[in-house]
Amino acid sequence: MAKPLALDFDPIARADELWTRRWGSVPAMAAITSVMRAHQILLSRVDAVVRPFGLTFARYEALVLLTFSRTGELSLSKIGERLMVHPTSVTNTIVRLEGAGLVSRRPNPLDGRGVLATITERGRAVVEEATRALMAMDFGLEGYDEDQCEQVFELLRPLRVAAGDFAPPTE
Repeated sequence: MAKPLALDFDPIARADELWTRRWGSVPAMAAITSVMRAHQILLSRVDAVVRPFGLTFARYEALVLLTFSRTGELSLSKIGERLMVHPTSVTNTIVRLEGAGLVSRRPNPLDGRGVLATITERGRAVVEEATRALMAMDFGLEGYDEDQCEQVFELLRPLRVAAGDFAPPTE
């Protein structure tokens, strides 16, 4: 995990003050800077927890997705779609998981150019252990209660809808 900065001031609040003096108040600047810093902190925390299992958070997510499938097997294109990542990233992730013995790959019989990834028994065991470790540290959000986590989820949802991740349910 990264060494704490331990500054005697909030650098994002300071940047916001300076920004306001120069260009006027733009709360979105402080918000995006906070979100990006939160991303760095959380990724560092969760990667530190899954590293002893030979994983990164991206690899962990791929394993979890495979455990959620009925057969423990998905096409690489479906994995990319569900994890919302570029096909090259999926290929790299699956190749690394295969090298660790956590998944296997085979040609997709329904798509001549496609590949299927299948979680192995070892992969299932590793994802269970890693999940217990992540849950024990609340996925890095131990400073938030359940209501606050739900609020964060709801606050970020419109951003994801606007990006086209999914269509919001119609009422």
